[in-house]
Amino acid sequence: MYDFLDRIVLDNTVSEYITVALIILGIYILKKFFSRPLAATIIWLMQLMGRSIDRKAFIDLILEPLEQFLFIFTSVIVLSTLNFPVALKYGFYKTDTQTIVDRIAITLVIISFFRLLLRMIDYLAFVISKNTTGQSGQGEHQLVVFFKDFLKAIVFILGILTIIKFSFRYQITELLTGLGIVGAALALSARESLENLIASFIIVFDKPFAVGDTLKVQNITGVVEKIGLRSTRLRTTDKTFASVPNKQMVDSIVDNLTLRTQRKAELRLELKPATTSQQLQLLLNGMKTILQHPQIENRVLFLNDIAQQGYLVQADYFTAPVPVEEFNALKQEINLQVIRLMEQLEIEIAGVKEFK
Repeated sequence: MYDFLDRIVLDNTVSEYITVALIILGIYILKKFFSRPLAATIIWLMQLMGRSIDRKAFIDLILEPLEQFLFIFTSVIVLSTLNFPVALKYGFYKTDTQTIVDRIAITLVIISFFRLLLRMIDYLAFVISKNTTGQSGQGEHQLVVFFKDFLKAIVFILGILTIIKFSFRYQITELLTGLGIVGAALALSARESLENLIASFIIVFDKPFAVGDTLKVQNITGVVEKIGLRSTRLRTTDKTFASVPNKQMVDSIVDNLTLRTQRKAELRLELKPATTSQQLQLLLNGMKTILQHPQIENRVLFLNDIAQQGYLVQADYFTAPVPVEEFNALKQEINLQVIRLMEQLEIEIAGVKEFK
């Protein structure tokens, strides 16, 4: 039995293989029992420091990548105690299989670590958004989402640089110097992208609109679903998805329909020249009564023009910023009452124009 355990296979004894395999198996089995107490300890320490911790969100977002990182990290350390078999060591383009395996292991550790960092950023953004809900409004939530995406982009770049540094053994200083030389040329070619990035900062800090607002920009009308680093995404009135570059959102005239204080309706009545002054006066009096609707806050009614084609009666009225369905129902009610009034007065229409 001892002879079998001491037998050397690929430069390592059988007992060493069994020990490493049992340790890795034990780590895999115990990782859930170990990571959950570790997570509970972190939560307890944060609460002891007076920090607000959402236990469920912490476990949902951080526990799985934490378990994965601990398993990969400890497995790499345990496997490194074994001797790399000489029989499997082959030269390959200025390197060898042992170096390749080592670098793959380091890459897996780095990837799992930075994946854990990305999840921690998601968790922090969730906690901050939850704490600011009902206090600072949608603007603060928009700021949190923006900086969450920005920090995740920075962490992603740092992860790539770390892999280049430790996995490929490339000097980052040389790489950054090369990037600095090429940076000017890339900046010129990517000028539009940089302008969109700068515009995204302007949108976040100036806050001309927020997620959930209804905007009209150029020929597009829609609800803001996300403000990204490059573009703002709108769900249009046709239920399509439009992506507008942030530079256009800053340079163009953006009409924020959500922030309006009132809704305006315009009614234009073109009456035939045969309409008498008495009929006109009765029509104006009747329309004035109709416009005394409880939902109408302000109103303007007058005889706007006298022309050879007839008379133009203009009515402008304003409501609170009610939903569009309620606003259209009110317009329909007013229009029907005006039509009934004109039928009673026997007034004929030369033309009707109505605008929102």
